[in-house]
Amino acid sequence: MVKKNKRGEPAKPAAGRRWRYLFLGSLLLVVAAAGSLWAYQKSLVEPLAIGEDGLRFEVASGGSLSKVLDRLGEQGVVTLPKAVLLYAYWQEKTGIHAGEYLIPYGSNAMDLVERLHTGDVTRYRLTLVEGWTFAQALDQVRAGRNIVKTDAAADTLSAAEALGFEGESAEGWIFPDTYIYRSGTTDIELLRQAYQRMQKVLEEEWQARSDNLPYAGPYEALIMASLVEKETGQPSERDEIAGVFVRRLNKGMRLQTDPTVIYGLGDEFDGNLRRVHLRQANPYNTYVIKGLPPTPIALPGREAIRAALNPKAGDTLYFVAKGNGYHHFSATLAEHNRAVREYQLKRRADYRSSPGKEN
Repeated sequence: MVKKNKRGEPAKPAAGRRWRYLFLGSLLLVVAAAGSLWAYQKSLVEPLAIGEDGLRFEVASGGSLSKVLDRLGEQGVVTLPKAVLLYAYWQEKTGIHAGEYLIPYGSNAMDLVERLHTGDVTRYRLTLVEGWTFAQALDQVRAGRNIVKTDAAADTLSAAEALGFEGESAEGWIFPDTYIYRSGTTDIELLRQAYQRMQKVLEEEWQARSDNLPYAGPYEALIMASLVEKETGQPSERDEIAGVFVRRLNKGMRLQTDPTVIYGLGDEFDGNLRRVHLRQANPYNTYVIKGLPPTPIALPGREAIRAALNPKAGDTLYFVAKGNGYHHFSATLAEHNRAVREYQLKRRADYRSSPGKEN
């Protein structure tokens, strides 16, 4: 039965009862807010739902944090994508970078936002080896993991033109080194980086060159460095081999270095260099031509460039492989012929001319 007041109207709740209702309502709001805050905080600090191998995913160019979080939310990786997005806005970290990401096991949403904002993408390593040709370097680059292949680097001619060598050879202009790159890097981008690196190294070494060198400019030094690179079996011999070549140039002698003959033969070379090849005329055969070949024959490293620009002084004019990775250097033809008979005509069973470990 509803209680009425003296005027017959329904009685109003006592003041204490009204305050009790207000208190209970407020308490419910506080509890709800606390629950939301707890859920919000939990969504930020609890580990993401990823396996022990981590989570790998790609962010395309122009991608937004909102879309990335929604996608990860649909996959069950992130529990409250909108809450994480709110945190990113609060931290002013909504800007993200394109690339491939590897999120380690145990990471939380705050770690995820930080990696996306700083562009902590997966990086790959690719090594270009001293002594390789431009064609070999191009093949290595295009075979790189997650490298984007383009028509601009479909072959050596296209790649050379894309680098600015229209109608010219790009041989020797790619610096051999280990390069770190992101997923989505194009083949021509990495080649351009290696080309710019070679330009920088060559200029640095050119500025520190010795006096009285027989080069018309840095490019001829690059050509010489490629010969030194291909002839060197041991790093300790680079400057001595360069010294022989420089003295022969100064005396007007032919360089007579086998790697130039092999390079000139191209696909004709079957691994066996014959006497007939030494007499075969082509622009690279230094048994036939005088001076340097028209272009480098390989990718020279910094040490080979330095040796070409700082050759060892002396009187040696000849060298022959000894079969243990080292060379015998001679000042006279007679001494050289004796060395040839000893090391080439009577080859030891374990003969090798390839680089070996220094003793």
